[in-house]
Amino acid sequence: MRTVVVPTYGDSSVLQYVERPDPAPGPGEVLIDVAAIGINFADVYHREGRYPLPLPLTPGSEGAGTVAAVGPGVTDVVVGDRVGWVNVVGSYAEKAVIPADKAILLPEGLSPELAAAVLLQGLTAHYLSHSTYPIRPGDDVLVHAAAGGVGLLLTQMAKLRGARVIGTVSSPEKEKLARQAGADEVLGYDDFAEGVKELTGSGAHVVYDGVGATTFDASLASLRPLGMMVLYGAASGPVPPFDPQRLNAGGSLFLSRPSLGHYAATREELLSRAGDVLGWVASGALKVHISQRYPLADVRQAHDDLEARRTTGKLLLIP
Repeated sequence: MRTVVVPTYGDSSVLQYVERPDPAPGPGEVLIDVAAIGINFADVYHREGRYPLPLPLTPGSEGAGTVAAVGPGVTDVVVGDRVGWVNVVGSYAEKAVIPADKAILLPEGLSPELAAAVLLQGLTAHYLSHSTYPIRPGDDVLVHAAAGGVGLLLTQMAKLRGARVIGTVSSPEKEKLARQAGADEVLGYDDFAEGVKELTGSGAHVVYDGVGATTFDASLASLRPLGMMVLYGAASGPVPPFDPQRLNAGGSLFLSRPSLGHYAATREELLSRAGDVLGWVASGALKVHISQRYPLADVRQAHDDLEARRTTGKLLLIP
């Protein structure tokens, strides 16, 4: 099979498209013929070593395809099942081995491309909007990068929960996408804290920030007293250490740095969230915007485009 390998941490030039022997499933595992692979910023962090993993590594933690073989002890999944998965590193390949308890059966009629495009970011948007800060009707919600993969899904879920959504974007094209997803107001990144205060009077109930270093300070300034800052990513770089007294000075604010693994720690929770997300996609209640599809061999270009913020919505690799 063909696969992507990272032999050493670095920029996109370290990504190697190579041939390796086909893998085989062990006990409790399944072998997947991969149809589509979701690209996420976490893949960049793994490649860079910001989220270190043992080297050499095959990046990618999200995909979908068809079960080609099952290992000993597997009973819930059979050959021929169409499944997706998240949080299983090693997905940038024509064939992938995943734990059977991570396999998510796809609803009838839902394509592997749509599943690979929505699972990780959709589950992220789900736990952010339903659990980390459970959005209530009438809440003022600030969503950064509202035209990005998580941003478009999070905007839609916030609207489903009755919020007023204020999105930030970096271009007119992205503003159009954010508004199509349901954003009530859209701001640029310059002076967005002042814009939020003007729109809301007292500030947002919650800020969902996957940008990180360049937006963090103004995000705190966008909150009303007792508001919550949800920092779930660092697309612009990690946030420097800061004095927790700033939370007090800002109005007894809350700060959370969540991750999906802690919000899908059991198979029951994983399947419950995935059932919601995939069900909404299958019914049309949740729209998925796939902006680019790259052959697996073009993985370097895909990473470059993602890091340069030249993209909107979701990027896929196709073996």
